[in-house]
Amino acid sequence: MFLRINVPKTIPRKFINKSFGSYEVIVPWQVSEIREVPPYIPKPSYSQSSIPRDSPKKPEIKDKNQIQSMRDSCRFAKKVLTHIKQYIKPGITTDELDAIVHEMIISNGAYPSPLNYKGFPKSICTSINNVACHGIPDKRPLAKGDMLNVDVTVYLHGYHGDCSKMFEVEECDDEAKRLISVTELCLKNAIDICKPNENFSSIGNVIEETAAKQGYSIVPVFAGHGIGTYFHGPPDIFHFANNFEGKMLPGMTFTIEPVVSQGSNAVKILEDGWTAVTIDNARTAQCEHTILITDIGCDVLTH
Repeated sequence: MFLRINVPKTIPRKFINKSFGSYEVIVPWQVSEIREVPPYIPKPSYSQSSIPRDSPKKPEIKDKNQIQSMRDSCRFAKKVLTHIKQYIKPGITTDELDAIVHEMIISNGAYPSPLNYKGFPKSICTSINNVACHGIPDKRPLAKGDMLNVDVTVYLHGYHGDCSKMFEVEECDDEAKRLISVTELCLKNAIDICKPNENFSSIGNVIEETAAKQGYSIVPVFAGHGIGTYFHGPPDIFHFANNFEGKMLPGMTFTIEPVVSQGSNAVKILEDGWTAVTIDNARTAQCEHTILITDIGCDVLTH
């Protein structure tokens, strides 16, 4: 099975050198065949159909056993994300990174959650430079100075664990370093306010305030989400300033995953149906944790 993308044999390369920094504007390259998962691996509902089963109608309050299962899946997701760092060097392709992660996940009896979720063709998301989110691993070699988000989600013992992180390919320019630092601060500040009876809207308010102080914008179309036996469910976690209803309660698990842009907050989806790029070619950064609301505050399950 192939994801068919019309990529010319000679792919045009475009480079930026302006106030946003010096970097290559990313376009899709060739995508390899979908990787197989052994039949003995427990699989989510969409593994064959590509259609996920319905999630809960309202945010789920998990019991002690469910929380332990979430801890296990999130701990493994973070282990995978940490493991991949050693391979991120100029010359390796994101397709090769996908193969490494895929093998690590299935060799531990888990399923790579993105694989065939609504038709996504790979086991991780890899978003480089001006790709805001949902980049598909492909045959483009990483280049020195690229900034790369790797998003790992695993399905282990019936529960999903989700996290992502920014990586510098060898070393990025100062503008990229600052963008990554501010994005990590946005996530930290958002996690710091999470506690029982706090409004979900407080997450978006503190993230947008943090980014705006540094001259950055929040890409509003990508939200965090509830997670459990389902990959995505309520609550929706918006990363922009808002006053939507909803409060955090002990036992809830959800992701926070802001996408911060150097320039415009507008993106477009490419013909592959997944890759989201900034319309002004600005670079973005994203980082993500899965958190649990406890009786006294919150616990970062993917630390």
